[in-house]
Parts: sequence; structure tokens; C-alpha cells
Amino acid sequence: MDSLKKVQRRRKDMAPTAAPDGGYAWFILLSCFLVFGLTFGVIKSFGVFYVEIQQYFETTATGTSWITSIAVATIHVAAPVASALSARCSHRSVVITGGLICSLGVMIGAFANNVIELYLTVGFLNGLGYALTWTPTVTMLGLYFERRRPMANALASTGECILTFILTPLFQLLIDTYSWRGALLILGALQLNLCMCGMLLRPLRATAYGTRVNEVKAVETEELRISDGSDQSTVKVCLEDPEEITNSKDSKTADLRTKILRYVDYTLIANAQFMVYSMFGVFAALGFFAPALFLVPYARSKGIEEYQAAALMSISAVLDVFGRVFFGWVANLRLVETVQQLTATVILLGSVLLLCPLASSFPELAAFSAAYGLVYGATVSIHITVLAEVVGVRRFGSALGFFMLIRSSGGLLGPPIAGYFIDKMGNYGTGFIMAGVALIVSALFLLLLHQMTRRGQRSTKMQTDKMGQSLGDEVKDLSIDGEIVSDADGCGGKSQDHHQTFKNCKD
Repeated sequence: MDSLKKVQRRRKDMAPTAAPDGGYAWFILLSCFLVFGLTFGVIKSFGVFYVEIQQYFETTATGTSWITSIAVATIHVAAPVASALSARCSHRSVVITGGLICSLGVMIGAFANNVIELYLTVGFLNGLGYALTWTPTVTMLGLYFERRRPMANALASTGECILTFILTPLFQLLIDTYSWRGALLILGALQLNLCMCGMLLRPLRATAYGTRVNEVKAVETEELRISDGSDQSTVKVCLEDPEEITNSKDSKTADLRTKILRYVDYTLIANAQFMVYSMFGVFAALGFFAPALFLVPYARSKGIEEYQAAALMSISAVLDVFGRVFFGWVANLRLVETVQQLTATVILLGSVLLLCPLASSFPELAAFSAAYGLVYGATVSIHITVLAEVVGVRRFGSALGFFMLIRSSGGLLGPPIAGYFIDKMGNYGTGFIMAGVALIVSALFLLLLHQMTRRGQRSTKMQTDKMGQSLGDEVKDLSIDGEIVSDADGCGGKSQDHHQTFKNCKD
């Protein structure tokens, strides 16, 4: 009995530390805000460099789009590596290293002699640094917030649009003043601030990673010392099946599995809901990044001057901020299921992109930019929250890495496919049509995920009702048996009132 109490006490001690939802969590939110801005905000603003690089190296739209495409794909592919390194080392050290890598990559890219060198520096190295900074920071934000997680994710993601609003005209000014090479050097220096963001990441006393590892060890090979007088032997008992005694081979397998799970939770691959949501991510990534890359060139092709074209991204960024904050607040109210809200916003976003080729003047493009920014903000403010709801917060770190890895194919192929249609059709509007179709297809996977969730909830409810009914029947049987007293026991008699039950008596 003492051993059982010790085991129960140990399992209670291994419970995860509650998310503070305040206090130092706001500094984590600030760090995540800046990381969003200096990673995806820079990617969205890079369309200003797009025209200059294309003209300087005399390449095609498809060739130039590979720079952003490689960066986005590297972010997604390297995300599981960032999650594993965060578990092995610390979130802080990984983010600081990532900030140095992306800053160095952009600075070296400023001296590129051809587009291939830009692929390796501004594309690959910069994307690798982004992965090492963004993934651990977002994971840490999920650990620090629970009750306010939808709102926290929405506020942190506004860094992307606010920095886009600031950086787009700033990049155009720097290009006009120092050329695109000088602007890249300044951008590389600016990205050193990611190292400061990493310094803000103070770990919780017991993170979800450590908690999960301890729980796996406890479930796999918990040792209970059983003593019954003369027998003082030690018996290993598996908590999942108390009758199964593990041998040395099973123990080695369990230890290996524990070590792997410490860094990568590969069991997520067997989670049907997670895989369906990942397929949504693939098709959504096809349409997420192409519009931001081609909006400025599309406006320039319609005769809009440089600074007015750059202002379109700023207009989109302003409405993007409002969309993230407002719809993040709506998600926090739990008026509807988060996955339903995400499905509606994705369909609206795809519809807005399909209407883009109809705009040709600056007022029309400004209206499109505002609508696009609003719906885009409503979409990205909650898609990470839905992932946490699908897999749970304890598996969120590994799930985010796997999700980004699977989504990498969409981020890699989206801009080049759009660029291919643009080169063939000679019109930037076809890139927006491709992105809109991809987003509407991605919404179909969200509908499937919602149906799977509802079916699982109904199944759980039916099992609960059956258990409750069987338990009620057992209680009823026990109460009936308690009312019947056998005469053979030699005790008991009827009371004067025939409505009273027989009373139990002692021998």
C-alpha cells in the first residue's frame, strides 16, 4: 500500500505546471509579436525587392519567386528540427542561434552575383534562421497561455501585419536610396533583433516537454517494490497492464521510445484528425504566400506608381491587424467552434482572391487590399489555436513541427506555380486565381475535420451513457439485494408498517 501511495504521489508531482496567463507571459507575447514581424512580416514585404531583383538579373517571375518559396519551404521543413533542438537544449538558445543565421544569410545575399546565390542565402539560410526562431517562440507562447490562448495567438500574430505596414514603404525607400543590395544589408542588421527576442524566453519551472517525458517513463516502466514479509523482491509492473511483467528487452525498447518521444512525438502520424488538418495546411500554404508576393508587381503592371503600389501592402497590413485582434477576440468568446470559424474565413479569403483580377485602378486595388487583409487576419489568427485543440497542449510542440513539415510542400510550390501561370498567361491576375482555388480546396479538409470531431464526440457520449446506464443497473441491483433479508440468517422481522423495508441486524 505504501508503494502504491508513493506511485500516486509521484504521478501528481509530474502534473504540468499551470499556464500563468499573465505576469511574465506578456513578455513572451511581446517576443512572439516581434518574431512574427521579423519573419513572416519580412516575407510579406519582400515583394518590393521582387521587381528590382527580376530586372537586375533579367530573370522570369518564376525564377525570382523561388527565393521566397525556398525560404518558406525551409521554415516548414526545419520546424521539426527546431522543436527537437528546443527540447534538447532550450528555446532561448535555439532562437538566438536562429537570429544569427538569418541575419548572416541576408547580409551575405547582399553580395550575390546571380539568382542561385540568392536562393542559398536569402532563401535557404534565411528560412533556416526563421524556423529556428519562429517555432520555439510560438511553442513557448502556447505553454504560457491556456485560458487566453486564442487571444494571445491573435495578438502575437499582429506583429506580422504591423511590421509589414512599416517595412514595405521602408524597404522601398531604402532601395531608392541604397539600391536593393544596401537594403538587404540593413535588413540583415535589423534581423539581429531576433536574438533579443530569444533572450526574453524564460522557461517555465516544468515545461510540457519534461512533463510528457516523465509521464511516458512512468507509464512504461514504473517500479513498485512489493514486500510481504520474507519476500523482498522487486517486481516491475506496467501501469497500463498490471498483469504484464516487462523483461529486459521490453525495457530497452521502452527506453528507446522514451528518448525519441522526448524530441519528436512520431505517434502524431497515426492521428487521423491531425493528418486531415495537415492536408488543410498544404493547400492553404499554396494560397497564403503568393498574393503578398505578387500584389506589388500586379499593381505596377496596371500602371500604379511605385509608392502607391507599396502602400497597398500597408493598407492590407492595417486591416490585417484589425482582423487578427477582432476575430481572435471572437474566438476567445467560444460563440462557435473554432474550426467552424476557420472554415468560414478560409472560404471568404479564397473568394476575395478570385475577385482580384477585376481590380485595375488604385481605388479598386486599395479596396481589394483592405478586404484581403481583413479576411487574411481573421484566418491566420486562429489556425494555430485549432491545431492546439486537435492534438492537445502537451503534444503541441511536436505537432507544430510536424504540421509545418507537412505544409512545406504547399509553401514550396505555391509561388512557383503562381509564377508559372503568370509567365504563361502574361498576367499577374492568374496567380491570384490559383491561390483562391487552393484556399477553397483547403476548406474542404476543414469540413471533413469538423465531421470527424462531431462523430468522435457522439461516440464518446454514447459510451458515457452506456457506462452510466450499466452503473445505474448495478446500483439498483445492490439496493434490491439490501432490502431482502433471509430468514435463514436468523435475524430480522417485519416492522409494524408494511411499507417499511426490513432492517439488517447483527448475528
